[in-house]
Amino acid sequence: MTDKDFEEPQGEQPDGAEVQPDAEGSEATAADPAAQPAEAVDGDGLTVDDILGAEQTDEAAEAEKSDYETQLLHDLKRLQAEYANYRRRTEEQREVEIARARGEAVKGLLPVLDDLDRAEKHGDLGEGSPFSAVGAKLRTVAERLGIVAYGAAGEAFDPQRHEAIFQQPVPGTTESTILEVVEVGYRLGDVELRPAKVVVAVPAE
Repeated sequence: MTDKDFEEPQGEQPDGAEVQPDAEGSEATAADPAAQPAEAVDGDGLTVDDILGAEQTDEAAEAEKSDYETQLLHDLKRLQAEYANYRRRTEEQREVEIARARGEAVKGLLPVLDDLDRAEKHGDLGEGSPFSAVGAKLRTVAERLGIVAYGAAGEAFDPQRHEAIFQQPVPGTTESTILEVVEVGYRLGDVELRPAKVVVAVPAE
């Protein structure tokens, strides 16, 4: 029998090489968009996922940048407020310390002012007397320094400003009042140098 009783498989090479797809099948696959892989590239070499991912990344970066700037602005405002409060407290404390220092300095004049008051009550500071000019100068200096005397008979008694050394019941008195000033009180601005020592008239039972 001269003819082969079987036919060789189409596409198989006599030497056992692998079967190659025909040209028509290759062209059909290349021309069919549905047959393209999911990660197809565009003309710039970027995939669709790359483009979408880049857009999402830009939006996230902008949002993160905005949040960061907002936080920085908030921190800056907080620091400014803290610094302003610190300066205010420091200035107030400085004024208080200055007043206290001045108060301690002028306390040395209080005994001299007390002597002037006693001399005046005894008539030693009458016009033309040897000490009248000296007394006037000392009182002028005290006023310039800001020393203020307080406490007078007839005023309402204030335990925050007056020191009661004696209470005397007085008929007809409805509230505690100063009956007599034993020692005048002094203050310098808001600093209490010395309370006024007084005799207090109180309602009689």
